[in-house]
Amino acid sequence: MRPMEILSKLHAKNLVQWAIDKPDVLVLSADLTSSTEIDLFRDAYPDRFISFGVAEQNMMSFAGGLAREGFFPFVHTFAVFIYRRAYDQIAMSISYPNLPVRMFGFLPGVTTPGGATHQAIEDISIMRSLPNMTILECGDATDVETVLDAAHSVNGPVYIRMLRGEIPRLFDKSEPMIFGKARLLSRGSDITILSSGICTEEAMRAVEALKKKGISFTHLHISTLKPFDDNAMLEALSANKYGVITMENHTIIGGLGTIAAEKMAEIGISNKLFRIGIKDAYLHGAGREYLMKEYEIDASALIRRVEDITDSRFNITEDDLKKAHHITPMHSDAKAEAL
Repeated sequence: MRPMEILSKLHAKNLVQWAIDKPDVLVLSADLTSSTEIDLFRDAYPDRFISFGVAEQNMMSFAGGLAREGFFPFVHTFAVFIYRRAYDQIAMSISYPNLPVRMFGFLPGVTTPGGATHQAIEDISIMRSLPNMTILECGDATDVETVLDAAHSVNGPVYIRMLRGEIPRLFDKSEPMIFGKARLLSRGSDITILSSGICTEEAMRAVEALKKKGISFTHLHISTLKPFDDNAMLEALSANKYGVITMENHTIIGGLGTIAAEKMAEIGISNKLFRIGIKDAYLHGAGREYLMKEYEIDASALIRRVEDITDSRFNITEDDLKKAHHITPMHSDAKAEAL
């Protein structure tokens, strides 16, 4: 992997510039303005910013009303406060009438030290069950920069798993996130890997090390989780020797692994599927690097799975994997607080 460019508070700066000629875009907050990087938008466009306090259910119902009046509400809060606190309001006021509300859910999975109350580990499984709902997930700075266009192209509600703080650039700046399309990172014949979110960086590290051991991969970064029908991605599910591995910062129940399994069964692909993700458990409160290792969703976990699949041992060390690796500090100037 090439040396990474690290960007800070990217969404905060990008949203202000992106919305400059879009007066019908309103930004909604539930008392987490700086923690979801919309303080700059508030300062730049105070008449287009609405703070609801700690009242997520009211915020979602209000967002539905705004959308009915021709506005595009961009709701910002922690992911858990979207789908756990306000699910009924999303279903009845946004999803059922198919309104263009964009919901930005921050701190997905292990990206927060806040423990089970703040870690969104089942949000994809819950939100994708809603009719009309589109689900996107960012994996790097380029995704964060371009997810606004991707989300805004959808004529209906969109849920986005969003990143904040210090974010690495994994993908070329000139190649934006494209709605409904997977990003091809490498092509090979042994194993197909589908990764999403922050797990793509881990997968890239593992793939780089494993290629040196003679294993070839077709590696696809998945940023559109619903709908899930990119033809190039579907072809890659069957074009491999050993099978398919999914890797996600989410429970394997209902997330990317389940989505891939459903699609493979539906179209008649009989390949083996191996799911790397959070097992049927809640997480501890700890830093991201510890949690990814503890719950086996890091590069080392992928290498162990490939060793099992190929009945090989590659003797790849942690030092080998850390040569091109970035972990966002739990506390940094880019974040208003640890949570």
